[in-house]
Amino acid sequence: MVNKILKRFYTFLIFLFLYAPIIVLIVFSFNNSKSRGVWNGFTLKWYIELFKDSQVLKALYNTILIAISSSLISTILGTIAAIGIFYMNGFSKKVILNLNYMPVLNPDIVTAVSLMTLYRFLKIDFGLLTMLLSHITFCIPYVVLSVLPKLKQMNKHLPEAAMDLGATPMYALRKVIIPEIMPGIITGGLMAFTLSIDDFVISFFNTGHGVSNLSITIYSMARRGINPVINALSTLMFIGMLILLLIINKRADINNEERG
Repeated sequence: MVNKILKRFYTFLIFLFLYAPIIVLIVFSFNNSKSRGVWNGFTLKWYIELFKDSQVLKALYNTILIAISSSLISTILGTIAAIGIFYMNGFSKKVILNLNYMPVLNPDIVTAVSLMTLYRFLKIDFGLLTMLLSHITFCIPYVVLSVLPKLKQMNKHLPEAAMDLGATPMYALRKVIIPEIMPGIITGGLMAFTLSIDDFVISFFNTGHGVSNLSITIYSMARRGINPVINALSTLMFIGMLILLLIINKRADINNEERG
């Protein structure tokens, strides 16, 4: 009984440590003061100001555009790469897997400077395109690592059985492999989306004049004091991601019940 109470208390402390900063941020998004340490009454003015701040809204637009585009492209490319790696054998498979680990293990600053050097060498103008390409590059390995475990759980002979029954390779891919690994694909896509929204270093080094995402905008604000509208925006983004996760988990439960 005591062990059970201690375990629950320990779990509570961990989650408190993780979510206390977010709770404070949400509370102070309703604070009627620019101070981040003094409560001065309840207000919704920062939420109203948020939709009047053109700089933040433009940064949010760029962030969402890049995040959605890079997550979709990297999910498609990463899934195809994961399937290819799964069916490889021997030394070549180990080499490709290690190459896939490199961007994950590399410090962000190394990846950022490397990509910046490549774009300069290729004489590509810095802007939205270079930021998008950079985000796709660092998101793909995470998608591969999310999809591979689901491929390993799948019966390797299922696609072969489908093709023996007359299915074409593409039909077997769409109707057999993809449904089996869909949880991994969704996880990889969500990870790519959140990594893209969160990224600062790679975006900072590979953006162009007049193109800024939220992380760069907040960094530039930090020098003169962060506008409280960022608290309101962060609260809305947190709630949005929470709702998205709940919907996905609900759909996953429904699919599991249908299969059961």
